[in-house]
Amino acid sequence: MPARSEPAARILRDAVEAHAFPAACIEVGSRDGARWNAAFGALTFDPFAPAATPDTIFDLASLTKVIATTTLAMRAVDGGRIGLDDPLTRWLPDWRGTDRADVTIRHLLAHSSGLTGYLPFYRDLTGRSEFQHAICHLPLEYPPDSQSIYSDLGFILLAFILEDAAATANRSSLTPGAFDPSASLAEQFHRVASFLTADPLMFNPPRAWRRQCAPTEIDQWRGRLLTGEVHDENCWALGGAAGHAGLFGTAAAVGAFARAVLRTIRGETILSPPETMRTFIIRGSVPNSSRALGWDTMLPTSSCGTLMSPSSIGHVGFTGTSLWIDWERDLYVVLLTNRVHPTRDNNAIREVRPRVHDAVVQSFAN
Repeated sequence: MPARSEPAARILRDAVEAHAFPAACIEVGSRDGARWNAAFGALTFDPFAPAATPDTIFDLASLTKVIATTTLAMRAVDGGRIGLDDPLTRWLPDWRGTDRADVTIRHLLAHSSGLTGYLPFYRDLTGRSEFQHAICHLPLEYPPDSQSIYSDLGFILLAFILEDAAATANRSSLTPGAFDPSASLAEQFHRVASFLTADPLMFNPPRAWRRQCAPTEIDQWRGRLLTGEVHDENCWALGGAAGHAGLFGTAAAVGAFARAVLRTIRGETILSPPETMRTFIIRGSVPNSSRALGWDTMLPTSSCGTLMSPSSIGHVGFTGTSLWIDWERDLYVVLLTNRVHPTRDNNAIREVRPRVHDAVVQSFAN
């Protein structure tokens, strides 16, 4: 372990000891590679639980929004399959009403569509058709583009659009009306992930991965401890792969994605042409919002602490995961935990995250 990693390592060891989370993995790096990768704690608080290792696989939760859905949206824009200013009415027949006629894909990405943030649809609904109908018929919570409310529901719709756009592009090779498995969100992202990394990064991980997975919550709804099974209930009701959640992966896999982001911003066409990436990472003009397209951006009150560059981009996940990228400094920080084990009521990570990121910037920033 490099000596300069010790301040952040100490914070993480203390956090495990204080039961902020059972397990944590961190990777710090630049576009040229990882500079520090370490694991802390054990998979659960049981004294005989296996130790966390750099190979531990975590439920990435809402990191799915940037790693998978936003990346696929960029590629769909570049391929001409969707446009940022396409009205949702072009793609979603259920999206009707004068109050929402001007809502676009850009609004979904910026969390400014007017949709509420979350509703427990899993209690009554399953599958795409039921979710799409319910979300499209919700009354809007605010006039579109007047503010930003972080919305799982908007990203659920975005994934449906990306699947339809891919299926439309493939239609000439399909029997009319046939299901196109290659257009699914999971399959589209699998092709991207396979190019980026050989480390685990996928939706619906196989059972063979479960011994490496950090358990999340003892879920009262499903009546079991969730291990290698998506924590987010709405994603579970959608089959485990959705626009807002569902990805599983290691810190090294997320680090590989972060390096691809840094290299794309710096001029290489990896995730998208650099100009498209730069469009997606610039903070928008929605009042009082820190959101770019898919990504969040740095505020002094963010989970990334106070020392990253103002242009930094990142995201967090409900299960206790985060990714922050200071592209001006050529620095990324992946922090994965299972803070929802054994219950989501543990919010101690809120104090841990900013301290870890400040310690990393002080130690690793050039």
